[in-house]
Parts: sequence; C-alpha cells; structure tokens
Amino acid sequence: MADSTASADPAAQPPADRPVYVIGGGPGGLAAAHALRAQGVRAVVLEKSERVGASWRRHYDRLHLHTTRRLSGLPGLPMPRSFGRWVSRDNVVRYLEKYAEYHQLEIVTGVEVSRVEPSADGGWLLHATGGRELTGSAVVVATGYNHTPHVPDWPGRDAFKGELLHAGEYRNPGPYAGRDVLVVGVGNTGAEIAVDLVEGGASRVRLSVRTAPHIVRRSTAGWAAQFTGILCRRLPVGLVDRMAGPLAKVSVPDLSAQGLPRPDTGLYSRVNEGAIPVQDVGLIDAVRKGRVEVVPAVEGFEDDKVVLAGGDHIAPDTVIAATGYRRSLEGVVGHLDVLDARGRPVVHGPRTPKNAPGLYFTGFTNPISGMFRELALDAEKIAKTISRDTDRRLPSRITH
Repeated sequence: MADSTASADPAAQPPADRPVYVIGGGPGGLAAAHALRAQGVRAVVLEKSERVGASWRRHYDRLHLHTTRRLSGLPGLPMPRSFGRWVSRDNVVRYLEKYAEYHQLEIVTGVEVSRVEPSADGGWLLHATGGRELTGSAVVVATGYNHTPHVPDWPGRDAFKGELLHAGEYRNPGPYAGRDVLVVGVGNTGAEIAVDLVEGGASRVRLSVRTAPHIVRRSTAGWAAQFTGILCRRLPVGLVDRMAGPLAKVSVPDLSAQGLPRPDTGLYSRVNEGAIPVQDVGLIDAVRKGRVEVVPAVEGFEDDKVVLAGGDHIAPDTVIAATGYRRSLEGVVGHLDVLDARGRPVVHGPRTPKNAPGLYFTGFTNPISGMFRELALDAEKIAKTISRDTDRRLPSRITH
C-alpha cells in the first residue's frame, strides 16, 4: 500500500490539478479510489484510523458476509476462492489490505475530516486533523453505514448495575459463559450474537424484539438469498411483498408460539423503511428449541432490572444493545443541506446534490442485493461521472 501525505500547500494548486478526496478507508472508499484511478483521476483516501478496514476489524469474531464471495469482490480484484462461499470477518480485512496494496492506492491514515465546505474557486475545502486544510476538485464521502454506535437513552439506564454494552463492543461469547444475557434488537447482528452466546455457553439468552422481523434462509438448495435480492431490486415493491409471503411460509417455520410471529407488513416495504431481513444462521433452530427466548421490547431500567413492554421486569447479568448505528454525517456535511431528516444523504452513488455539485456519497444504504456488490457498482458509476466532468472541478489525470 502506498501511503503519502497531502500536498504541503494544496491551495497553491490550480483546481484542475487537485485530487478527488475520498473520506473513509473501508470497502466503499477503497473501491471508489481504485475506480477513479482506473479512469485516470487522482484520488487520495483519508482514513481516520491507522489501517484500512477499521470498522471491519471491530466486528464480532464469528461474523461472515451474508453475501457470496463471488458477488462481494470490489472492482479490479476478486476475492480468493480459498475464502469460501461465506467470507469471514478476518478474511474481509485481509482482502481490504490486499486491495489497497494491489492497486497501489494513495492513502493517508490518521487523518479525520471534521468539515467539508465549498472553496472559493469551485472545488472543495476539507478541514482535517491537525488543522489541515485540503482542497480537492471533488469529494466522495465513504465513512460507512455503521459509523457511530447508538444506544437508546432508556429511562434509568445509567443506574443499571449490571453490564450494558453496545453490540459493537461484543467480540465473542467467552466472557459471558455461565451468564444470563439479554440481547436487545433482532436485526442480523442481534440475531447472530444471540446464537453465538448460546453456542458459547451462556446460561440464559433472551432476545428483546420490538417488531417481528422477516427471516429468510441465507441459502436454500444452493440458491443464496442474495440472488433473490438482486432479482427483486428492480421489481415493484408490492409485487415483491406478495411473492415473499408464500415463500416465507414454505421456507421458514411459524415461530408465533415462541414469540416471533410472522410480520404483518411486506418484506420489501420493510426494506424500503431500512429494515433488512434477518438471514438465518441458527436463530430459527435456537428459538424453536427454546435456547433463545424471545421477550418484548425494552422500555427502560428500574431497581436494577430491565423493564419490558407489558410491565415484566427481568434481571440479566449483561445487556447487549444491538440497536444499530448512526451515520454521524451532521458535523461533516450537515451545514450543506444534503441530509434528510434521519441524517442520511439525500442522494447517493453518481448523483450529487443540486446545491453541492462534486460531492458524492457511497455506502449509506443497506440494499438486499448486497452491500459490497452495490459499493462496487457505485464506485464505478461515481468514477465515470467525475471523469466525464469537464468543468472547473475536473481532477487531474494520472499516468500508470
């Protein structure tokens, strides 16, 4: 990997000679940097951590991609066959390191961008660590879908004497062997951590569910759920909802008696609201056998106990909040009027906001067709759009 520092005096460069700055050294940022380089555009990745793939390094040990290896490679470098069909967290990290090295990407680590704003000459000014002010011709924001852990401000939370942690701090079940654990949230992370705890020897595992999720098999007779997600991507929402219902009844047992009724809203309608189906990696079996007990949503904490919807009080040793993340883009671009009410970019991929031309976003959606696949497609579209830009924001060309 070719590391370099930014120009000592970037403001001295004419706009056409300034690079495109890519904020974030995860899969989205690396893919965008390579795609730009392949178009002859100089791209500089700014990564706040000391190594690429920082968020992937923090994930729990047993995590594997829920998308196939073949459809998860980034542009210009397939994932090795030796990684298997479902790629492990450690192998994802190895792949990202290799990707940066193989493509000789220009990466500056230890630099965090705090604010992006238009420069006087039509480019972009980035305020970064150590008082740096970097001027680029365009900016690609790729800081990630899972940026800042979010734990709800439950009443009484601070007085709870047991252990309370976000799922982002969970690594493996070792510390919880023989303990009573409540996992809050039934997204893919919560479901997988609950199964991990059961298999790792926790004495009791309960899973708090506010809204019953759609559950799909990761693979059926060799057909990956991702393949269906890709096929459904362009179909009308209502049609996919109608197709998914009967399929779920055939492939997934009714868990109503165990506290997980079938959802009363359509699968694709829920996806459009941001709720990705849970891909089964053992949850169905664990719930059927009573090894994972489903309980209602958490309402708060009282007298050192957890208060559940309906009024029940339980006293777990540990509460793991699998309650999601925030994009945390407000400080960086919130002043530019490019975020919606939920803090998400109003556009993504090759489109730029009308009031902020030259500002791109990638990796802020969670598509059923696969995050890595969509990052790869977005990277090439963004690079082609920037390459075609012939006005004053056009980045300099590089030779290979």
